[in-house]
Amino acid sequence: MKLNYNYDGNIACKRILEDQLDKLKIEYQILGLGQIEINDDLSLESFEKLQLELERYAIHIINNPKIQLIQAIKDAIIEIIYDKDKFPSSTISQYLSEKLKFRYGYITTLFSEYTYTSIENFIIIQKIERAKKLILAEELSLTEISYELNYSSVAYLSTQFKKVTGLTPSMFKRIVDKKRLLSKKKNK
Repeated sequence: MKLNYNYDGNIACKRILEDQLDKLKIEYQILGLGQIEINDDLSLESFEKLQLELERYAIHIINNPKIQLIQAIKDAIIEIIYDKDKFPSSTISQYLSEKLKFRYGYITTLFSEYTYTSIENFIIIQKIERAKKLILAEELSLTEISYELNYSSVAYLSTQFKKVTGLTPSMFKRIVDKKRLLSKKKNK
């Protein structure tokens, strides 16, 4: 039997963190994406156990301040894209500068230096990944998806979608629908 599944990576990661921290009896508070505050002093042994357990799930504790900032940039962007209420009324550049307490020029230079892509490109890729998930969920029309992702029009969403995936959103949806139909026929 073949099972198909869908998951939200952010929620999955949060649950893994909670499970591992609880298992090790570490008191904590999750501050947001990519950040946890440990309430008590953590022994080296507990820290190493936690690090080992998290690495099983490809979750790594970051010690380098520059890499921490890059992760904070990614987390802030993902938060904006997945939570429409978080979308800034100002520009994303101003939002990131205020949230992270660094000049945008420094943020973009550091991001590009470590990730080999621009923040703008990262935003586009994340928006298209979100669009694909929304198309797969089959709950919203392309017009609603473009609105949800703060695009000015379906045409603009389609242009960026095609640049990233090589397909228009409509073509992507047809391919997914065809695969679902074939899978249903196969399972009968």
